[in-house]
Amino acid sequence: MTDALLGPALVEEATKKSGLIWVKGSAPAPRALWHVWHDGAAHVVGDGPGEQPLPGLVSGGTAEVTVRSKDKGGRIVAWTAAVTELAPRSEEWDAAVAELKGKRLNAPDGEAMPERWARECRVLRLTPSGSSTDLPDGSLAAAPLPTAATTRRAIPAGLPKLLLKRRKRR
Repeated sequence: MTDALLGPALVEEATKKSGLIWVKGSAPAPRALWHVWHDGAAHVVGDGPGEQPLPGLVSGGTAEVTVRSKDKGGRIVAWTAAVTELAPRSEEWDAAVAELKGKRLNAPDGEAMPERWARECRVLRLTPSGSSTDLPDGSLAAAPLPTAATTRRAIPAGLPKLLLKRRKRR
């Protein structure tokens, strides 16, 4: 009985306090998404211009959600979610968007944001289904993709002397 109560409570509290959740739908890799916890589920907005992409998240599907600690960044809990797309301007959509609007940082259109979301974006509800899942033992870090970019090289040994001479002349 205790585990049945602690699982949902842990999912709710951890997800409420975390600024990001890692969500993996049918896409090959999990994606970090900002969200808001409202009415027993995580809500995300995206797939529109200037908003976060939501690859692999389809209404009626499921997703694996991993919640991280806000202060340390480590995994706290993982849970399975039922994905539901909210119909624009429905009562449930309006309530979720009111919460999301308050958490959206750096919005380009301010008060017109809900109208843009209704026209161009999707609002998804990620409802916990069943219990939380076990966290993996190892790191889930992926190897970086190959790139031509390089890191900075060490500065030349004589450069600090040249810079100090210029300061002394002034």
